[in-house]
Amino acid sequence: MKMFIRSLMLLLMCCASFAQAADTGWLHNAQNSHAEVRLRSASLGDEQQLLLDIRLQSGWKTYWRTPGEGGVAPEIRWQNPDVKAHWFWPAPARFDVSGLTTQGYKGDITLPITLDKLSGETLAGTLTLSTCSDVCILTDFPFSLDLTQATGGDFARDYALAMGKIPAERGLTDQLDASFINGELQIRAQRQGGWTQPALFFDYPQGSMLAAPQINVQGDTLSARVAVTDEWGEAAPDLRGKTLSLVVTDAGMAQQSSVTIGAQPLVADSGAQTLWSVVLLALLGGLILNLMPCVLPVLAIKLSSLVQQQGQTRRQTRQQFLASSAGILFSFLLLAAVMTGLRLSGQALGWGIQFQSSGFLLAMVLVMFLFTASLFDLLHFRLPSGLNTKLATQGGNGLLGHFGQGAFATLLATPCSAPFLGTAVAYALTAPLPQLWLLFAALGIGMSLPWLLVAALPGLARCLPRPGRWMVHLRTLLGLLMLLATFWLVTLLIPHWGQTFALVLSGILLLVMCAWLVQRRALQQAAVVFISLTLVGAVFLMTRIAPEEETLHWQPLTEAAINQALEQDKRVFVDVTADWCITCKVNKSRVLNQPDVRAALKADDVVLLRGDWTQPDPAIGEFLRRRDRVAIPFNQIYGPALPHGHILSPLLSREAVISTLSEAKK
Repeated sequence: MKMFIRSLMLLLMCCASFAQAADTGWLHNAQNSHAEVRLRSASLGDEQQLLLDIRLQSGWKTYWRTPGEGGVAPEIRWQNPDVKAHWFWPAPARFDVSGLTTQGYKGDITLPITLDKLSGETLAGTLTLSTCSDVCILTDFPFSLDLTQATGGDFARDYALAMGKIPAERGLTDQLDASFINGELQIRAQRQGGWTQPALFFDYPQGSMLAAPQINVQGDTLSARVAVTDEWGEAAPDLRGKTLSLVVTDAGMAQQSSVTIGAQPLVADSGAQTLWSVVLLALLGGLILNLMPCVLPVLAIKLSSLVQQQGQTRRQTRQQFLASSAGILFSFLLLAAVMTGLRLSGQALGWGIQFQSSGFLLAMVLVMFLFTASLFDLLHFRLPSGLNTKLATQGGNGLLGHFGQGAFATLLATPCSAPFLGTAVAYALTAPLPQLWLLFAALGIGMSLPWLLVAALPGLARCLPRPGRWMVHLRTLLGLLMLLATFWLVTLLIPHWGQTFALVLSGILLLVMCAWLVQRRALQQAAVVFISLTLVGAVFLMTRIAPEEETLHWQPLTEAAINQALEQDKRVFVDVTADWCITCKVNKSRVLNQPDVRAALKADDVVLLRGDWTQPDPAIGEFLRRRDRVAIPFNQIYGPALPHGHILSPLLSREAVISTLSEAKK
């Protein structure tokens, strides 16, 4: 292929003396100082050749023949409507404008165009050019070429160079296939010798929109998954049997290809095998939630009630734990219903996003405070007499309360995202609706497993010590843990209503609890609560006031910031976090604040980008959605050697962060 291009260049250069090249000179528009264009033309045999030169200032871009989710491709409206033009397009780049994935060019670009043999001595028209930075400008450049006037310069050489950048029809891939499975386009490409930095650019099939591809390379095989919607962002049209036009690039080479879209799965991790593996992850993730600090307060209530009622029958114990399991499963199915409604209405999805609501947090503070009062034996929840009698006659012994405990545990569990849970939830919220319900049910069953174990073997409850004075101390300890969880929820209100409000609310709750205990003559418990929470509050204030020893310079997270860093051959560390995300705080303390990790993140060529999802932010929700993620923490590393980014496990490790940062270098 290279020999062919060289031969073509030599031939055109030899013919240069016979080509009369016309030139408009550089054209400007007063309303767009960021772009200038020039058109040159020469006749070669029966073919009229045209070069469209575009110069863009730094930070500005224009578009490929298929712009993507936004933008307009360059277009010429000819003065003579009979002119037939054939455009040639160099391989584009993928970038983002205002959160939309687009395909186009930056810097200087030359587009070759061929025209049918023209009649007349003038070639005139208007070029419409769309250029974008933070804003987009649509500019008209009227032009007129006097084909009888020759100008200086070597048109034939420039035309040959421009044609040399046009993707070839073969030479890069040995085998290329495409399929459409469940609203997803799957592509597989084979290349002997393997892949270096592959990229795919698509001409969208009629009536469809294609997202940025998720590319995976294993040896000689490139696999890509592409989310497909219609032009309104709704359900994807059926692409089976249609022709897909695309450009494949790798390490400076580009190939223009067309392939018929089939119906057989091409990506190894698609289909039922992946679904059932994610179901297993959901079961495991739900089980691990029982160990998270968010859920421990509810387990404390369950343990306390179990100790208090050791004299109950095996049947009563079984019914209570089954009721709690039913509450957990019901809550997960309720979450599935909410997520289904959000998806059908086109709203953003996210795991734990209820903690972004100040109203939800305030309600949770009140509920937790009342549960704390119950553990300190200050408050007793009683059902209406008629309902209580009905439950008692059915052997329930207050089954509704146990059901509520399970439901409450689920609400508290969502900000605690374990690695298995994050993968399962991300798959669930992007999967077809039946799979979403199946996976949320699996999450509920997984979290219910310890409760179901006691229900199956009620004798386990009898392994606890006999009732005695130790129960009073245990209830005090569990109540203190519950109260600490209450004040943790209060701190989550700081981004909404400020630190002063949180301090005042904390003081009121503390005084009310102590006064309540003093009134009930529980002086020892009141002293323990006051001293413990005063110390915890002092430590909390000191940590918020004290400056960090080595501050990392975080910048706001945007797609544009990632692209700008990559253009400068820098590495990027992305961190999406929230105040209510427990795992995020574990990652920060156990990994990101460690000296060796901080040293790696402070390197001169590392750009740190952080997205704060404590409060609702559509931009961050869209950022996660584009990466098929809906839960946090989320961390991703980009670099010259990782242009598509590498997503890290939700539970970070020092080794993974440091090694991936090293791999991202050139």
